[in-house]
Amino acid sequence: MGALLSIIIILASILLIVVVFIQNPKGGGLSSDFGAASQLGGVQKTNDFIDKSTWTLAGVIMVLSIVLTIQSTPKKQVVKETPTTEQGQNNPAQ
Repeated sequence: MGALLSIIIILASILLIVVVFIQNPKGGGLSSDFGAASQLGGVQKTNDFIDKSTWTLAGVIMVLSIVLTIQSTPKKQVVKETPTTEQGQNNPAQ
């Protein structure tokens, strides 16, 4: 299960890198080239999709990383020690 989550995190990270490279905060770049063809009545469907996909991929990476961390953390077993009074054994209370 941990290997599958790791693979999904890696794929989401690669997709996030690609989506970030497509974006350009100055309004130029690839997102505006694709956005010009899909604009209808002033609506930029491509830019909205790129923004939503960026946040979705970042959220997926964050949630899966937390799940993988919780899953891989070893569980500590609490062993309750009781003092023994049998002969030949040390009793820490004495």
